[in-house]
Amino acid sequence: MSAKKRHGGIVYSTNPDFQFSDNGPSGQETLSPGKQDLRVHLQSLKGNKKLSIVRGFSGSAEDIKILGKKLKSACGLGGSVKDDEILIQGDQRDKILKILLDEGYKVKKAGG
Repeated sequence: MSAKKRHGGIVYSTNPDFQFSDNGPSGQETLSPGKQDLRVHLQSLKGNKKLSIVRGFSGSAEDIKILGKKLKSACGLGGSVKDDEILIQGDQRDKILKILLDEGYKVKKAGG
């Protein structure tokens, strides 16, 4: 982790009495699955390819990565987690919806 991230953007101070303060972890607390309100979107890419996107996850980066890995494994496809969204290759909305409902999440299909 860089010095900027550890100390809130401050790298160097000319004040001899300056003390860096650590405000603890900046991660967000993850809501329980029943309190999450997720939406599963479908995006069309060029070349007649589809991408399923799960949006609305409220929690830490580590927890969304774990959920993304679980969804990728269950669907048997590739994907990633970027910008607080879970991306799964192909039109897997129905399968993702079923997996998330079984896990106890509040989830709906979004879009057409």
